[in-house]
Amino acid sequence: MPGAGRKLVLVVIDGLTPELLERGIESGRVPALARLVEEGTYARGVTTFPSVTPVCLSTLATGAGPDVHHIPHLAWYHRGEERIVDYGSSFPAMRAVGARQAFRDAVFNMSHAHLSARATTVFEAVEDAGLVPASINFTCYRGRTRHAIKLPGLAARNRWYEAVYGPRRFFFFNLFESDETGAPLAVRSRVDGSNDAYAGAIGRWLVTRDGFDFLVFYLPDFDYASHLAGPSSPVDALVRADAAVGQLMEAAGGPDELLARYAVVLCSDHGQTHVDEVARLQDAYADLALLAPRRGDPGAADVAVTASNRSGMVYRLGRCPLEVRDLAERLDEVDAADVVAFREDGEAVVRREREELRFAPGPGGGWRISGDAAVLDEGGYPNGLERVWRALANPNAGEVLVSARAGVEFLDFGGRHHAGGGSHGSLVAGDSTVPVVAAGVDAPAVDGRPSLTDLAPLALRYLGVPPPASMGAAALEPAGV
Repeated sequence: MPGAGRKLVLVVIDGLTPELLERGIESGRVPALARLVEEGTYARGVTTFPSVTPVCLSTLATGAGPDVHHIPHLAWYHRGEERIVDYGSSFPAMRAVGARQAFRDAVFNMSHAHLSARATTVFEAVEDAGLVPASINFTCYRGRTRHAIKLPGLAARNRWYEAVYGPRRFFFFNLFESDETGAPLAVRSRVDGSNDAYAGAIGRWLVTRDGFDFLVFYLPDFDYASHLAGPSSPVDALVRADAAVGQLMEAAGGPDELLARYAVVLCSDHGQTHVDEVARLQDAYADLALLAPRRGDPGAADVAVTASNRSGMVYRLGRCPLEVRDLAERLDEVDAADVVAFREDGEAVVRREREELRFAPGPGGGWRISGDAAVLDEGGYPNGLERVWRALANPNAGEVLVSARAGVEFLDFGGRHHAGGGSHGSLVAGDSTVPVVAAGVDAPAVDGRPSLTDLAPLALRYLGVPPPASMGAAALEPAGV
Protein backbone atom coordinates (compact mmCIF):
# COMPACT_ATOMS: atom_id res chain seq x y z
CA MET A 1 0.00 0.00 0.00
CA PRO A 2 1.38 3.48 -0.90
CA GLY A 3 2.59 5.37 2.14
CA ALA A 4 2.30 2.45 4.56
CA GLY A 5 3.81 3.57 7.86
CA ARG A 6 4.46 7.10 6.62
CA LYS A 7 2.41 10.03 7.86
CA LEU A 8 2.90 13.78 7.64
CA VAL A 9 1.56 16.96 9.26
CA LEU A 10 1.76 20.29 7.43
CA VAL A 11 1.46 23.18 9.91
CA VAL A 12 0.61 26.54 8.30
CA ILE A 13 0.77 29.66 10.49
CA ASP A 14 -0.85 32.41 8.43
CA GLY A 15 1.33 35.50 7.98
CA LEU A 16 4.28 34.32 10.07
CA THR A 17 7.54 36.00 9.06
CA PRO A 18 10.94 34.36 9.51
CA GLU A 19 11.97 37.28 11.73
CA LEU A 20 9.09 36.75 14.16
CA LEU A 21 9.66 32.99 14.29
CA GLU A 22 13.33 33.59 15.10
CA ARG A 23 12.47 36.20 17.74
CA GLY A 24 9.89 33.91 19.32
CA ILE A 25 12.41 31.07 19.55
CA GLU A 26 15.09 33.34 21.03
CA SER A 27 12.60 34.55 23.66
CA GLY A 28 11.96 30.98 24.82
CA ARG A 29 8.19 31.52 24.57
CA VAL A 30 7.46 29.10 21.70
CA PRO A 31 8.84 25.74 22.85
CA ALA A 32 6.88 23.61 20.38
CA LEU A 33 8.07 25.59 17.36
CA ALA A 34 11.59 25.70 18.76
CA ARG A 35 11.59 21.91 19.05
CA LEU A 36 10.59 21.53 15.40
CA VAL A 37 13.42 23.81 14.32
CA GLU A 38 15.85 21.97 16.61
CA GLU A 39 14.88 18.56 15.19
CA GLY A 40 14.59 19.62 11.57
CA THR A 41 15.96 21.99 8.95
CA TYR A 42 15.07 25.66 8.72
CA ALA A 43 15.13 27.81 5.59
CA ARG A 44 13.66 31.03 4.30
CA GLY A 45 11.34 30.18 1.42
CA VAL A 46 9.40 32.17 -1.17
CA THR A 47 5.65 32.39 -1.65
CA THR A 48 3.64 33.22 -4.76
CA PHE A 49 2.33 36.51 -6.20
CA PRO A 50 0.02 38.16 -5.35
CA SER A 51 1.11 37.21 -1.83
CA VAL A 52 -2.41 37.11 -0.37
CA THR A 53 -3.97 34.18 1.45
CA PRO A 54 -6.37 32.76 -1.18
CA VAL A 55 -3.60 32.62 -3.79
CA CYS A 56 -1.00 31.28 -1.36
CA LEU A 57 -3.22 28.59 0.18
CA SER A 58 -4.31 27.48 -3.29
CA THR A 59 -0.63 27.13 -4.18
CA LEU A 60 -0.03 25.06 -1.05
CA ALA A 61 -3.04 22.85 -1.84
CA THR A 62 -2.18 22.27 -5.49
CA GLY A 63 1.62 22.46 -5.53
CA ALA A 64 1.27 24.87 -8.44
CA GLY A 65 1.23 28.58 -9.14
CA PRO A 66 -1.75 30.76 -10.06
CA ASP A 67 -1.21 30.00 -13.75
CA VAL A 68 -2.36 26.46 -12.95
CA HIS A 69 -4.82 26.81 -10.04
CA HIS A 70 -6.45 30.01 -11.40
CA ILE A 71 -7.07 31.82 -8.07
CA PRO A 72 -5.81 35.35 -8.84
CA HIS A 73 -6.31 37.52 -5.74
CA LEU A 74 -8.49 38.34 -2.74
CA ALA A 75 -10.61 40.52 -5.05
CA TRP A 76 -10.95 40.00 -8.79
CA TYR A 77 -13.23 40.39 -11.80
CA HIS A 78 -14.96 37.22 -12.98
CA ARG A 79 -15.06 37.61 -16.76
CA GLY A 80 -17.42 34.68 -17.31
CA GLU A 81 -20.01 35.93 -14.79
CA GLU A 82 -19.23 39.64 -15.35
CA ARG A 83 -19.01 40.47 -11.66
CA ILE A 84 -16.58 41.27 -8.88
CA VAL A 85 -15.46 38.47 -6.54
CA ASP A 86 -14.20 39.24 -3.04
CA TYR A 87 -13.13 36.43 -0.70
CA GLY A 88 -13.21 38.58 2.42
CA SER A 89 -10.84 41.54 2.19
CA SER A 90 -12.90 43.05 5.02
CA PHE A 91 -16.52 42.98 6.17
CA PRO A 92 -17.22 46.36 4.49
CA ALA A 93 -15.71 45.03 1.25
CA MET A 94 -17.94 41.96 1.44
CA ARG A 95 -20.96 44.20 1.91
CA ALA A 96 -19.87 46.31 -1.04
CA VAL A 97 -19.89 43.31 -3.39
CA GLY A 98 -22.88 41.67 -1.67
CA ALA A 99 -22.38 39.88 1.64
CA ARG A 100 -24.23 36.70 0.68
CA GLN A 101 -22.36 36.36 -2.60
CA ALA A 102 -19.01 37.07 -0.91
CA PHE A 103 -19.70 34.37 1.68
CA ARG A 104 -20.67 31.92 -1.04
CA ASP A 105 -17.52 32.75 -3.02
CA ALA A 106 -15.16 32.41 -0.04
CA VAL A 107 -16.60 29.25 1.48
CA PHE A 108 -17.91 27.34 -1.54
CA ASN A 109 -16.95 28.76 -4.93
CA MET A 110 -13.24 29.27 -4.40
CA SER A 111 -12.57 25.57 -3.80
CA HIS A 112 -15.22 24.24 -6.19
CA ALA A 113 -16.02 26.68 -9.00
CA HIS A 114 -12.96 28.94 -9.15
CA LEU A 115 -10.11 26.50 -8.45
CA SER A 116 -9.16 24.94 -11.77
CA ALA A 117 -10.41 21.41 -12.35
CA ARG A 118 -7.04 20.70 -14.01
CA ALA A 119 -5.17 21.35 -10.75
CA THR A 120 -5.25 18.26 -8.53
CA THR A 121 -5.20 19.12 -4.84
CA VAL A 122 -3.01 17.28 -2.36
CA PHE A 123 -6.20 16.10 -0.62
CA GLU A 124 -7.53 14.53 -3.82
CA ALA A 125 -4.20 12.84 -4.58
CA VAL A 126 -3.89 11.43 -1.05
CA GLU A 127 -7.41 10.02 -1.02
CA ASP A 128 -7.08 8.65 -4.56
CA ALA A 129 -4.10 6.62 -3.26
CA GLY A 130 -6.29 5.00 -0.59
CA LEU A 131 -4.92 7.13 2.28
CA VAL A 132 -6.74 9.41 4.71
CA PRO A 133 -6.31 13.17 4.22
CA ALA A 134 -7.43 15.66 6.87
CA SER A 135 -7.59 19.43 7.17
CA ILE A 136 -8.55 21.95 9.81
CA ASN A 137 -9.80 25.42 8.78
CA PHE A 138 -7.85 25.33 5.49
CA THR A 139 -9.77 27.43 2.95
CA CYS A 140 -8.59 25.68 -0.25
CA TYR A 141 -9.89 22.28 0.65
CA ARG A 142 -11.28 20.47 -2.43
CA GLY A 143 -11.28 16.72 -1.89
CA ARG A 144 -13.19 13.53 -2.69
CA THR A 145 -15.56 13.16 0.29
CA ARG A 146 -18.96 14.85 0.53
CA HIS A 147 -19.61 16.79 3.73
CA ALA A 148 -23.00 18.24 4.64
CA ILE A 149 -23.08 21.63 6.29
CA LYS A 150 -23.73 21.64 10.04
CA LEU A 151 -26.21 24.53 9.79
CA PRO A 152 -29.36 22.88 8.40
CA GLY A 153 -31.35 26.11 8.49
CA LEU A 154 -28.89 27.74 6.13
CA ALA A 155 -28.93 24.73 3.82
CA ALA A 156 -32.73 24.73 3.77
CA ARG A 157 -32.84 28.35 2.60
CA ASN A 158 -30.06 27.99 0.02
CA ARG A 159 -29.59 24.71 -1.80
CA TRP A 160 -26.03 25.60 -2.82
CA TYR A 161 -25.09 25.61 0.88
CA GLU A 162 -25.98 21.95 1.38
CA ALA A 163 -22.59 20.29 1.10
CA VAL A 164 -19.02 20.49 -0.15
CA TYR A 165 -16.36 18.01 -1.21
CA GLY A 166 -13.31 18.02 1.02
CA PRO A 167 -10.76 15.69 2.64
CA ARG A 168 -12.14 12.60 4.36
CA ARG A 169 -11.44 14.17 7.77
CA PHE A 170 -12.64 17.75 7.36
CA PHE A 171 -13.11 20.55 9.88
CA PHE A 172 -13.92 24.07 8.70
CA PHE A 173 -14.73 26.72 11.33
CA ASN A 174 -17.72 24.74 12.71
CA LEU A 175 -19.49 24.90 9.32
CA PHE A 176 -18.29 21.45 8.28
CA GLU A 177 -17.10 18.79 10.69
CA SER A 178 -16.63 15.20 9.62
CA ASP A 179 -16.45 14.00 13.24
CA GLU A 180 -17.79 15.02 16.62
CA THR A 181 -14.75 16.12 18.61
CA GLY A 182 -16.07 18.34 21.40
CA ALA A 183 -13.91 21.23 20.13
CA PRO A 184 -14.93 24.76 21.25
CA LEU A 185 -16.59 27.28 18.95
CA ALA A 186 -14.04 28.53 16.43
CA VAL A 187 -15.30 32.06 15.85
CA ARG A 188 -15.66 33.33 19.43
CA SER A 189 -12.79 35.87 19.33
CA ARG A 190 -9.97 36.07 16.79
CA VAL A 191 -8.22 38.61 19.03
CA ASP A 192 -7.94 35.89 21.67
CA GLY A 193 -6.98 33.19 19.16
CA SER A 194 -10.22 31.21 19.17
CA ASN A 195 -9.68 29.76 15.67
CA ASP A 196 -6.26 28.46 16.65
CA ALA A 197 -7.68 27.03 19.90
CA TYR A 198 -10.37 25.23 17.85
CA ALA A 199 -7.66 23.82 15.56
CA GLY A 200 -5.58 22.72 18.52
CA ALA A 201 -8.49 20.85 20.10
CA ILE A 202 -9.31 19.02 16.87
CA GLY A 203 -5.66 18.31 16.15
CA ARG A 204 -5.33 16.75 19.59
CA TRP A 205 -8.43 14.62 18.91
CA LEU A 206 -7.02 13.42 15.58
CA VAL A 207 -3.53 12.62 16.87
CA THR A 208 -4.94 10.76 19.86
CA ARG A 209 -6.75 8.47 17.41
CA ASP A 210 -3.99 8.48 14.77
CA GLY A 211 -6.85 9.43 12.49
CA PHE A 212 -5.07 10.50 9.31
CA ASP A 213 -2.17 9.90 6.97
CA PHE A 214 -1.81 13.54 5.97
CA LEU A 215 -3.03 16.56 7.95
CA VAL A 216 -3.03 20.26 7.06
CA PHE A 217 -3.10 22.07 10.40
CA TYR A 218 -3.93 25.69 9.56
CA LEU A 219 -3.63 28.43 12.20
CA PRO A 220 -5.05 31.74 10.90
CA ASP A 221 -5.10 33.98 13.96
CA PHE A 222 -1.48 35.18 13.85
CA ASP A 223 -2.17 36.99 10.56
CA TYR A 224 -5.13 38.79 12.12
CA ALA A 225 -3.00 39.98 15.03
CA SER A 226 -0.20 41.04 12.69
CA HIS A 227 -2.58 43.13 10.58
CA LEU A 228 -3.63 44.95 13.74
CA ALA A 229 -0.30 45.41 15.50
CA GLY A 230 2.26 45.14 12.72
CA PRO A 231 4.46 42.22 11.68
CA SER A 232 7.08 42.77 14.39
CA SER A 233 4.68 42.94 17.35
CA PRO A 234 2.33 39.95 17.85
CA VAL A 235 4.55 37.61 19.87
CA ASP A 236 1.54 36.79 22.08
CA ALA A 237 -0.35 35.58 19.00
CA LEU A 238 2.59 33.39 18.06
CA VAL A 239 2.59 31.97 21.60
CA ARG A 240 -1.05 30.94 21.07
CA ALA A 241 -0.18 29.29 17.75
CA ASP A 242 2.68 27.51 19.49
CA ALA A 243 0.23 26.24 22.12
CA ALA A 244 -1.94 24.75 19.35
CA VAL A 245 1.10 22.91 17.93
CA GLY A 246 1.93 21.88 21.49
CA GLN A 247 -1.45 20.18 21.73
CA LEU A 248 -0.42 17.85 18.90
CA MET A 249 2.72 16.98 20.81
CA GLU A 250 0.83 16.40 24.06
CA ALA A 251 -1.67 14.15 22.29
CA ALA A 252 1.16 11.98 20.96
CA GLY A 253 2.78 11.73 24.39
CA GLY A 254 5.40 14.44 23.86
CA PRO A 255 7.47 15.96 21.04
CA ASP A 256 9.69 12.89 20.65
CA GLU A 257 6.65 10.66 20.25
CA LEU A 258 5.00 13.04 17.75
CA LEU A 259 8.13 13.18 15.61
CA ALA A 260 8.51 9.41 15.81
CA ARG A 261 5.02 9.00 14.33
CA TYR A 262 4.85 11.90 11.89
CA ALA A 263 7.08 13.97 9.70
CA VAL A 264 6.22 17.62 10.32
CA VAL A 265 6.59 20.54 7.91
CA LEU A 266 5.94 24.06 9.22
CA CYS A 267 5.52 27.11 7.00
CA SER A 268 3.55 30.28 6.55
CA ASP A 269 1.63 31.29 3.44
CA HIS A 270 3.14 34.79 3.07
CA GLY A 271 5.10 37.39 5.00
CA GLN A 272 4.02 40.82 6.17
CA THR A 273 5.46 44.34 6.17
CA HIS A 274 4.51 47.48 8.06
CA VAL A 275 2.17 49.94 6.32
CA ASP A 276 1.49 53.54 7.26
CA GLU A 277 0.07 54.98 4.02
CA VAL A 278 -3.04 54.16 2.00
CA ALA A 279 -3.93 54.74 -1.64
CA ARG A 280 -6.95 54.14 -3.84
CA LEU A 281 -5.81 52.38 -7.01
CA GLN A 282 -9.04 53.33 -8.78
CA ASP A 283 -8.05 57.01 -8.67
CA ALA A 284 -5.53 56.46 -11.47
CA TYR A 285 -8.47 55.77 -13.78
CA ALA A 286 -10.93 58.37 -12.50
CA ASP A 287 -11.59 59.75 -16.00
CA LEU A 288 -12.70 56.31 -17.21
CA ALA A 289 -15.95 54.49 -16.43
CA LEU A 290 -15.17 52.14 -13.53
CA LEU A 291 -17.16 48.97 -12.95
CA ALA A 292 -19.11 49.20 -9.70
CA PRO A 293 -18.41 46.34 -7.28
CA ARG A 294 -22.07 45.38 -6.99
CA ARG A 295 -24.59 45.17 -9.83
CA GLY A 296 -22.28 47.10 -12.11
CA ASP A 297 -22.83 46.93 -15.88
CA PRO A 298 -19.63 45.73 -17.62
CA GLY A 299 -21.05 46.91 -20.91
CA ALA A 300 -21.07 50.49 -19.61
CA ALA A 301 -17.62 50.34 -17.99
CA ASP A 302 -14.12 50.85 -19.36
CA VAL A 303 -12.16 49.10 -16.63
CA ALA A 304 -12.61 47.02 -13.51
CA VAL A 305 -10.05 47.82 -10.81
CA THR A 306 -9.70 45.34 -7.95
CA ALA A 307 -7.32 45.96 -5.07
CA SER A 308 -6.76 44.65 -1.57
CA ASN A 309 -3.85 44.77 0.84
CA ARG A 310 -0.65 45.50 -1.11
CA SER A 311 -1.51 44.51 -4.66
CA GLY A 312 -4.18 45.13 -7.25
CA MET A 313 -5.30 44.36 -10.79
CA VAL A 314 -6.72 46.35 -13.69
CA TYR A 315 -9.07 44.64 -16.16
CA ARG A 316 -9.56 46.20 -19.59
CA LEU A 317 -13.22 45.86 -20.52
CA GLY A 318 -14.66 45.84 -24.03
CA ARG A 319 -15.42 49.53 -24.43
CA CYS A 320 -12.13 50.81 -22.97
CA PRO A 321 -10.50 53.44 -25.25
CA LEU A 322 -7.02 52.71 -23.89
CA GLU A 323 -4.71 49.83 -24.73
CA VAL A 324 -3.21 47.64 -22.00
CA ARG A 325 0.15 49.42 -22.18
CA ASP A 326 -1.59 52.77 -21.77
CA LEU A 327 -3.36 51.49 -18.65
CA ALA A 328 -0.04 50.28 -17.25
CA GLU A 329 1.92 53.44 -18.06
CA ARG A 330 -0.64 55.58 -16.25
CA LEU A 331 0.72 54.10 -13.05
CA ASP A 332 4.11 55.70 -13.73
CA GLU A 333 2.51 58.78 -12.16
CA VAL A 334 1.16 56.93 -9.10
CA ASP A 335 3.56 57.09 -6.18
CA ALA A 336 1.86 54.14 -4.44
CA ALA A 337 2.64 51.77 -7.33
CA ASP A 338 6.05 50.09 -7.23
CA VAL A 339 6.05 47.28 -9.82
CA VAL A 340 3.55 47.22 -12.70
CA ALA A 341 3.32 44.16 -14.96
CA PHE A 342 1.42 43.25 -18.14
CA ARG A 343 1.81 41.04 -21.21
CA GLU A 344 2.74 42.22 -24.69
CA ASP A 345 3.71 40.25 -27.80
CA GLY A 346 4.07 36.99 -25.88
CA GLU A 347 6.34 38.47 -23.23
CA ALA A 348 5.88 39.75 -19.70
CA VAL A 349 6.60 43.46 -19.34
CA VAL A 350 7.52 44.85 -15.93
CA ARG A 351 7.87 48.57 -15.22
CA ARG A 352 9.38 50.21 -12.14
CA GLU A 353 10.49 53.82 -11.79
CA ARG A 354 9.91 54.25 -15.55
CA GLU A 355 12.43 51.52 -16.38
CA GLU A 356 11.26 48.41 -18.25
CA LEU A 357 12.13 44.73 -18.28
CA ARG A 358 10.77 42.18 -20.77
CA PHE A 359 11.06 38.42 -20.36
CA ALA A 360 9.63 35.03 -21.30
CA PRO A 361 10.61 31.39 -20.70
CA GLY A 362 13.59 30.39 -22.79
CA PRO A 363 13.50 27.42 -25.20
CA GLY A 364 15.88 25.31 -23.10
CA GLY A 365 14.76 26.47 -19.66
CA GLY A 366 15.61 29.66 -17.86
CA TRP A 367 14.48 33.05 -19.11
CA ARG A 368 14.88 35.13 -22.24
CA ILE A 369 15.42 38.67 -20.91
CA SER A 370 15.74 42.13 -22.45
CA GLY A 371 15.78 45.56 -20.87
CA ASP A 372 16.80 46.52 -17.34
CA ALA A 373 17.21 43.36 -15.20
CA ALA A 374 17.47 45.54 -12.09
CA VAL A 375 13.73 46.23 -12.33
CA LEU A 376 13.15 42.85 -10.63
CA ASP A 377 16.44 42.41 -8.80
CA GLU A 378 16.55 39.15 -6.87
CA GLY A 379 17.34 40.73 -3.53
CA GLY A 380 14.35 43.03 -3.51
CA TYR A 381 11.90 40.78 -5.39
CA PRO A 382 12.79 37.12 -4.74
CA ASN A 383 11.99 34.74 -7.60
CA GLY A 384 10.33 37.74 -9.25
CA LEU A 385 10.47 36.54 -12.85
CA GLU A 386 8.68 33.26 -12.25
CA ARG A 387 6.15 34.73 -9.83
CA VAL A 388 5.20 37.57 -12.18
CA TRP A 389 5.02 35.21 -15.16
CA ARG A 390 2.74 32.79 -13.36
CA ALA A 391 0.50 35.59 -12.09
CA LEU A 392 0.10 37.09 -15.56
CA ALA A 393 -0.58 33.64 -17.08
CA ASN A 394 -3.59 33.16 -14.80
CA PRO A 395 -6.70 33.48 -17.03
CA ASN A 396 -8.60 35.13 -14.17
CA ALA A 397 -5.98 37.84 -13.58
CA GLY A 398 -6.29 41.41 -14.76
CA GLU A 399 -4.44 42.65 -17.82
CA VAL A 400 -2.32 44.85 -15.51
CA LEU A 401 -0.93 43.70 -12.14
CA VAL A 402 0.24 46.19 -9.54
CA SER A 403 2.56 45.66 -6.56
CA ALA A 404 2.50 48.46 -3.98
CA ARG A 405 5.46 50.52 -2.84
CA ALA A 406 6.95 49.74 0.57
CA GLY A 407 4.79 51.09 3.39
CA VAL A 408 1.68 51.52 1.23
CA GLU A 409 -1.59 49.58 1.18
CA PHE A 410 -4.39 49.83 -1.37
CA LEU A 411 -7.91 50.47 -0.05
CA ASP A 412 -10.33 47.59 -0.59
CA PHE A 413 -13.88 47.97 -1.93
CA GLY A 414 -15.12 48.83 1.55
CA GLY A 415 -12.50 51.54 2.01
CA ARG A 416 -10.71 49.53 4.70
CA HIS A 417 -6.97 49.31 5.31
CA HIS A 418 -4.39 48.25 7.91
CA ALA A 419 -2.38 51.49 8.16
CA GLY A 420 -0.45 51.46 11.39
CA GLY A 421 -0.27 47.67 11.28
CA GLY A 422 0.92 45.01 8.88
CA SER A 423 -0.08 43.98 5.38
CA HIS A 424 1.08 41.84 2.46
CA GLY A 425 0.36 41.04 -1.17
CA SER A 426 3.27 42.66 -3.00
CA LEU A 427 6.39 41.27 -4.67
CA VAL A 428 8.83 42.74 -2.12
CA ALA A 429 10.91 40.39 -0.01
CA GLY A 430 9.15 41.18 3.28
CA ASP A 431 5.73 40.21 1.90
CA SER A 432 7.14 37.25 -0.03
CA THR A 433 9.53 35.46 2.34
CA VAL A 434 8.26 32.63 4.53
CA PRO A 435 9.82 30.27 7.07
CA VAL A 436 9.98 26.60 6.08
CA VAL A 437 10.84 24.03 8.76
CA ALA A 438 11.04 20.32 7.91
CA ALA A 439 11.41 17.68 10.63
CA GLY A 440 11.63 14.04 9.57
CA VAL A 441 11.64 14.84 5.85
CA ASP A 442 14.08 16.66 3.57
CA ALA A 443 12.57 19.89 2.23
CA PRO A 444 13.45 20.56 -1.41
CA ALA A 445 15.19 23.82 -2.18
CA VAL A 446 16.54 25.67 -5.19
CA ASP A 447 19.72 27.53 -4.26
CA GLY A 448 18.87 26.73 -0.65
CA ARG A 449 15.46 28.36 -0.88
CA PRO A 450 12.23 26.33 -0.94
CA SER A 451 9.04 27.54 -2.60
CA LEU A 452 5.43 27.00 -1.55
CA THR A 453 4.95 25.06 -4.78
CA ASP A 454 7.38 22.44 -3.44
CA LEU A 455 5.42 21.41 -0.38
CA ALA A 456 2.44 19.46 -1.78
CA PRO A 457 4.64 17.25 -4.01
CA LEU A 458 7.06 16.87 -1.08
CA ALA A 459 4.22 15.54 1.08
CA LEU A 460 3.00 13.18 -1.62
CA ARG A 461 6.44 11.73 -2.29
CA TYR A 462 6.98 11.19 1.42
CA LEU A 463 3.66 9.32 1.57
CA GLY A 464 4.67 7.19 -1.40
CA VAL A 465 2.19 8.86 -3.77
CA PRO A 466 3.40 10.07 -7.19
CA PRO A 467 2.65 13.81 -7.57
CA PRO A 468 0.15 14.53 -10.37
CA ALA A 469 1.27 16.24 -13.56
CA SER A 470 -0.31 19.55 -12.50
CA MET A 471 2.21 19.98 -9.65
CA GLY A 472 5.65 21.46 -9.99
CA ALA A 473 7.67 23.68 -12.27
CA ALA A 474 6.74 21.64 -15.35
CA ALA A 475 3.33 23.31 -15.30
CA LEU A 476 4.88 26.67 -16.27
CA GLU A 477 3.53 27.56 -19.70
CA PRO A 478 4.25 30.29 -22.23
CA ALA A 479 2.00 33.33 -22.19
CA GLY A 480 -1.17 32.94 -24.21
CA VAL A 481 -1.47 29.17 -23.70
